[in-house]
Formats: sequence, C-alpha cells, structure tokens
Amino acid sequence: MKLKMMYSFLNSDLSIIEKELEETIHADSPLLRQASLHLLQAGGKRIRPVFVLLAGKFGNYDINVTKNIAMALELIHTASLVHDDVIDDAELRRGRPTIKAKWDNRIAMYTGDYIFARSLELITNIENPLAHQILSNTIVEVCIGEIEQIKDKYRFDQNIKDYFRRIKRKTALLIAVSLQLGAISAGVEERIHRKLFQFGYYVGMSFQITDDILDFTGTEKELGKPAGGDLLQGNLTLPVFFAMEDANIRTKIVRVHEDMPRSEIDEIISLIKNSSAIERSVQISDRYLDKAISLLDELPDNRANKTLKEIARYIGKRKF
Repeated sequence: MKLKMMYSFLNSDLSIIEKELEETIHADSPLLRQASLHLLQAGGKRIRPVFVLLAGKFGNYDINVTKNIAMALELIHTASLVHDDVIDDAELRRGRPTIKAKWDNRIAMYTGDYIFARSLELITNIENPLAHQILSNTIVEVCIGEIEQIKDKYRFDQNIKDYFRRIKRKTALLIAVSLQLGAISAGVEERIHRKLFQFGYYVGMSFQITDDILDFTGTEKELGKPAGGDLLQGNLTLPVFFAMEDANIRTKIVRVHEDMPRSEIDEIISLIKNSSAIERSVQISDRYLDKAISLLDELPDNRANKTLKEIARYIGKRKF
C-alpha cells in the first residue's frame, strides 16, 4: 500500500492545510513570494502534518485548531531545508533546483528566515502555554543540531554517539513534537501525549537512518539528488561509521573532500554497499521501529493508532 493511501481519510483536512500553507507564506515582495513557494510547491511527504492530525485523533479533534500546529511544524521543517541547502551548497532538492541555486545564498537565507517567522506567527493561535514551551525548546535543539552538523563536517574522528545526537536534533525531535503537539491541541491527557512523543522519537530516528541508507543505495532519480551526497558534503552517517570499521575503507573515506571526483565517490559508495554497513544500519533502524510499534500497544486502539502502525511499518520497508 502506498503511503498516502494509509491516511487517505485525512485528505480533506490535508487539502485545507496545503491551501492555507500557500496563503500563509504569501509575501508582499514578489521575489520573496516566488522563492517561498518554490520549495513548498515541490511537494514532499508532509509527514509532520499527517502525524499532527493523527495525534489529534486521540482527543477532541478540531481541524481549525490542529491545523495551526500542522502548518507551523511543516514551515519550520521547510525553513530548515532552505538553510541546510545553503550550508551544504546543495544544487537539488526533491529533484528541483534549490532556492540558493535558483537565486543565491542571500535570497535563500532570507527566505528561510521568512518561512520560519511565519511558522511562529501560526503558533500564536494556540492558547496552551505548554505547547509554546515545547516548541521553543525544540527549536533551540534543532538550531544546536544545525551548528553541530556544521562543526562535524569532515571530522572523521567523531564518535558514533555524535551521529545519534545529531539525527535526534535534526529529524527525530520535530517528528516527536508533531505528535505531541497534535495531541496537546486536542486536549489529550499527559500520559498519552508523552507516549506519542516517544513513538515519534523512535520513528524519527528510524526515518533518518533510512534516509541515510538510501543516500547510498538509491539512484539519483529516486533521491532527487546524486547518491552519496551526504558523504561528499562531509556529513558522516550510520553506514559510514560502520564501513569505517574496515581499515581499507576508512583509508579512502578519510580522504573525502567537496571537490573529490565523482568516480572516487562512486568507488567509496560501492565499497560501503558491498560491506556489512548497510545491513547493520537497517538492523538499527528496525530496532527503533520495533520500539515505536510496541508503544502503540499502550495507547487507545483507534483508527489513528492503526494508521501510525502502518506508517511505521512502511518506513521500515522503504527500498534499500
């Protein structure tokens, strides 16, 4: 079953969110408006809004309230992608030129800041102070994660624990908070929204590990960017850590730099794929998913619960 079919019962509410997302980032400046829409209209999984809505189904669901959380988190995620592409000097995102490639770094940075500011404006519609506290703490952690990622570029002596902390801040926290805030917006009890947060954390960790695996096993067409892009940009991911346990592969990996010829990167990708690194990374991803699915057994058995299980299993079966 395709991912979108799993939550098709949310389609009408997701359409509202999609329409209002475009309205929200409408800017008086034609250039800012065009740049903001460029990435948003490229699509994406919209997995964070989906998680927000599903979590809201555990309580007193009201799309007019919950949509503000869903849109805010999607815009925070989108803004972080715009900034990431500047930091990584990336040319492609979702198969399209990045904002920095289509315009320049300054336009991209201001566009990311603008999208981020609009997300904060949406959050003011939520009255619960706990939601504001959780989101502000999350934004701080995400920013720390971005700084740590820059600091760790091409640092081949870092510890694997650095990687797990980085992906927690980069991906898992925002997914976890999507579920927690969606539940809080629907007035669920603390026990439930805390478990939904934990579910989201485990799923988010697995989701990012899977993306990091696909960066080596996927094609440029599937990825929307060249394979091995993370390593070429100096970002060490789980398959790289496992592959570097082999002294011969490590010797080649530590020589990676941003201007390395494509043929040499392709050789390293092949070595990683032919080692045990991919299989071991998949096993770690699966462990996180097993923990996530087990948590759902402790939550009310409803349609949202079943859908969350289906999505978690789908993440575990993405093509390697």
